[in-house]
Order: sequence, then C-alpha cells, then structure tokens
Amino acid sequence: MKKQALSLFLCCMAASALQAQQGAISPEMMQEIRSAYQATPADKALRNAMGTTDLRTLAINQENRQAMDTYFSVRVNSRGITNQQSSGRCWLFTGLNVMRAKAIAKYNLPSCEFSQVYSFFFDQLEKANLFLQGVIDTGREPLESRTVEWLFQHPLSDGGTFTGVADVVGKYGLVPKEAMPETYSSEHTSRMASLLSLKLKEQGLALRDMVAAGKSKSQLQKEKTTMLGTIYRMLTLSLGVPPTEFDYTLRDAQGKPLAVEHHTPMSFMQKYGDPQLLQDYVMLMNDPSREYYKVYEIDYDRHSYDGHNWRYINLPVEDIKEMAIASLKDSTMMYFSCDVGKCLDSERGLLDVNNYDYGSLMGTTFPMDKKQRIQTFASGSSHAMTLMAVDLDAEGKPKKWMVENSWGANSGYKGHLIMTDEWFNEYMFRLVVETKYVPERIRQLMKQKAILLPAWDPMFAAEE
Repeated sequence: MKKQALSLFLCCMAASALQAQQGAISPEMMQEIRSAYQATPADKALRNAMGTTDLRTLAINQENRQAMDTYFSVRVNSRGITNQQSSGRCWLFTGLNVMRAKAIAKYNLPSCEFSQVYSFFFDQLEKANLFLQGVIDTGREPLESRTVEWLFQHPLSDGGTFTGVADVVGKYGLVPKEAMPETYSSEHTSRMASLLSLKLKEQGLALRDMVAAGKSKSQLQKEKTTMLGTIYRMLTLSLGVPPTEFDYTLRDAQGKPLAVEHHTPMSFMQKYGDPQLLQDYVMLMNDPSREYYKVYEIDYDRHSYDGHNWRYINLPVEDIKEMAIASLKDSTMMYFSCDVGKCLDSERGLLDVNNYDYGSLMGTTFPMDKKQRIQTFASGSSHAMTLMAVDLDAEGKPKKWMVENSWGANSGYKGHLIMTDEWFNEYMFRLVVETKYVPERIRQLMKQKAILLPAWDPMFAAEE
C-alpha cells in the first residue's frame, strides 16, 4: 500500500508539473512575445522619451488644449476655498462646506468655516470604538475569518462618507474654526494614523485574549473604556482639546461685529448647522455593475458603532443629473464624489476623458466601460467635493459641471475643478441631495429592504 501511495503521489506531482509547464512562459512563447517590440526608430524614440518624462506629459492630447470655457449658466457662489492639506478628510470638508454655504446664505455672513479638526477628533475616537467593539463582537471567530481580518486591516482611517459627517455632527455638534484651529497632525494625518492604528491593533488582540479567557461583558466594556482613554489622550496631544463652550462673534456681510454669542457645540450646530442631515438627504449612487432602482447598504461602512451604515439608491446617471440640476437651480450645493484621479489635468483643473491619449502613446487601446472598470477594480469613488455649478445647453441638457474642491485656492481652476458631462458619466459615483429635490418615485424606493453588501466590497472604500 505504501508503494502504491508513493506511486500515486509521484504521478500527481508529475501531472502538476506538466500543467505548470503548459501555463508557464516557455522559450518559444518568449520568442513570440519579444516580437511585439520591433525596436523601430519610432519605438526607440518613444522609449527614450518615456524613460525620462512623465507619461501624462507625453500623452497630452493637443487637440483638446483649446481655451477652457469657465462660464456656467447655473452656479451657486462659494465663499472661500478650504484646504484639507495632506489628509484624507475630503468627505468631512465637503460635508461641512455644504452646511456652511447654507449658514452664509441664511445669516448673510461675510464668511464661515466650521472647525474640521473638532469633528475629525470625534470621528477618530468613534472609529476607534467601532473597531474595538467589533473585535469584542467577533471575539470567538478565528483571526482568519474575513470579518476579523478586515477589522484588523482597517482599525480606523481618516477617510469617510457623508453618513459619517451626519453622525458625528449630530452627536457632537459643531464649532467655528477659530474655536479649534488646525494642527500639524490634523493637516498631515499619516503619522498620527499609523500610531493610532498600531495601538488599536495591540488593544484588539488583548480584547480577543479576554474573550477567549471567558471574561464577562462588563469586564470587556471596562477594559475597552480604559483603552479608549489612551486613544483620547493620543488624539488630544495631536489635535488639541475639543471645546465644550465658546464665544462666537456674529458679523454682518461687511464684517462688522453684530453680537457676541455664547455657545456649546450642540447649540452652535442647532443654529448654524443642519440638525436634519440624515433625515433631509438621500444618498444616490451610479454603479452600473449592480441592478438599478435598488437600495444597498454596506456592512461596517459607518463611523460610529451607534451610527448609520452607508445606505444608497443605485440609479442611472441621467436620473441623478435631473436631481443635481434641480438642486443647483435652487442655489443648493451638494456632496459629490468621484474617481478624481482619472483624466485630470491638474494644471487647468479640467476633468475630461479627452485630456490624454495613452492609447496612441502605447500603441494599443483601453476600451473598458464604467461597469467593467468597477468589476475589475480599475475605478471607484476616491474623493469627495462640493457640486456647485452646471452649464446647460438650449435644451436644458448639461454640457459641463463644476465642483468646489478642498485642495486650496491655488489648485485647479481657482480652487475648483471643471468636468465635462462625458467625464461625469464615466467617473461620477455618489451624490447626496436634499429630499425635496428627489422625485416621489425615487423616494418610495427607500422603503425597500436594503441589500446588504460586505465591508470589503471594492466600491466602498472611504473617500479621501
């Protein structure tokens, strides 16, 4: 029997080796592959150029370099460009910018900027608790389980979504920027995030050990609270102490002081913010890889344990455009996210599918459509901005769009990005609109039972 088993093992090994050889690059195959490069003078010139030059420079489509049209028939005026610096807080800047535009219009303010670092402080604390409680909840699952693995891979991040803005603001309120200004760590988050993640992973393993040892729920909660105290101190040292009350000087449109108001973060939010963020808004998505007119929800895609998962209606892009136009015509900006790195001419601030011609440069084609790019992880929502303008033709159809960005006033087109309607179709993914701009037939869809997607779904990485 032993000889028969050995013989069978050797046969299997031989078959595996043969199969591997059949799928490997053989000398004959290599010869055929090499023939794709002919070393012609044109190929040599391209190789020399590409070896020393940014590919975007070489791929610039000169036929698309005409003067950029910056006129918009429908535009909501902004009051100052914000700057997230070297951080992934675009989602937070965008959500707060949508609210500040309303405050400026309502109270005729010369300017207004909410403290991003205040909201970010509690966002990070809540995400830490979400991770630690998630570790407790999955404490009896093996480390190799997909959920536990995902938790330890993503203990927290500085990216996020609109629901995160709504949950954090709704729970902790708002403060003006002067009440809690930015710090180096808030504007350069990578080192702080690295240390927080390292500490949380250590704490997560300790909690799993406690679960394995049969510790009670009260003991686990007590230890978790102690751990969060450490995280709170790290955040305070990095971001500052969140104010519990402060004075705010109200000024008129000319900057003249009108009154000094005393506020808590919650009272300030009630007056200058939007207490009904989740109730008054509908989250929309254009994902052609999934069925339209369905509601989807992403597990663990929230910022706090008692918060809301990202929940949205998947719609054709034309439906989303109708609501966006209605909102802009009513002077209301929107939370908007997209795959901003695709076809971006950062110097001009133009997003256009015709900006670059990589096909001619490489002597091939890149024909995948939006659905195929999503399915193959080639595209996804990566950055949030504030949609604030559209240019309509004589028939009311959009020609181009503009967003207020959070990369500083000197980036793009005076701090903005302009996108063609064709680019909007291909790389726009998420839009959050007020309920009053949503047709009744779309609102009724929200009554559906949501289709739950896993936390690791590739379309739902946090926006940065």
